[in-house]
Amino acid sequence: MRQSHLLSLLDRLEREPRDDAVIDRTRKTVQALPLGDGRDLLHGRWLGHPVHPLMVQMPIGSWLSAAVLDLRPGRSREAGLLVGVGLASAVPAALAGWVDWAQLHRQQQRVGLAHALANSTAVGLYAASLTCRVKGRHATARGYSFLGLAAVAVGGLLGGHLTYRQASGANHAEEVPHLVTQGWHRIGAVADFPVDQLVRRSVDDVPILVVRETGGAIHALAERCSQPAGPLSEGKVSDGCVQCPWHGSVFRLSDGWNVRGPATAPQPCSGPQRGTRRGTTGRWAATSQP
Repeated sequence: MRQSHLLSLLDRLEREPRDDAVIDRTRKTVQALPLGDGRDLLHGRWLGHPVHPLMVQMPIGSWLSAAVLDLRPGRSREAGLLVGVGLASAVPAALAGWVDWAQLHRQQQRVGLAHALANSTAVGLYAASLTCRVKGRHATARGYSFLGLAAVAVGGLLGGHLTYRQASGANHAEEVPHLVTQGWHRIGAVADFPVDQLVRRSVDDVPILVVRETGGAIHALAERCSQPAGPLSEGKVSDGCVQCPWHGSVFRLSDGWNVRGPATAPQPCSGPQRGTRRGTTGRWAATSQP
């Protein structure tokens, strides 16, 4: 079966390098914003998944409701109120989206930029609609609103492509516990794991990260970062944590907890092990004495 024209256009958008210079400048600008701990808040680390999809429900719902009221005579005032609510709530939703976008890989950023442009167009059209409503030009205001809703639909289509086809914001380590069989798995001798060094091993063809601490505890985590699948074995270990080399997410070795984003999900891991014991608990691999 032939690929649809729409998918062909989206695939071409992923491969189009024309706007890469703009993407680089915009990414640096977003990453330089002095957000502090608010950056993890906007990523949704507290929620366990990206918060942007949750936040966009307010402007989309407000604007869709305004469109319904615009179809009824004498409801322009109420529709205008909903347009204003949508505009106000679009600001934090857009900020969360930009913060997430700055951490994506290039193909995702290309689609994400088009997604942001469509939504920005919608915001501009709804702002024009609200202005016309204030001036009493209700027919023109309704026209701008319906055009804005069309732009929102385009933005939603691109957002769906980002989420479901390109796996933007997905937990790339979620499947690991389901792929590793239950029980003990030999992965090497204690001497094979230098203290505080990141060592990559495989269990059931699933890459894992093994770290032996100074006190003798041995930790095993999924080697691919939950977001966006960065190689943790190439990262840094410090203060009982490992930092992803791609975007700086920090995970605690003892339990895989995501101490710092942009990762919103923890790493699947085993419990701490000692060098005198064979195997790890649950689904994970452990070391054994030679």
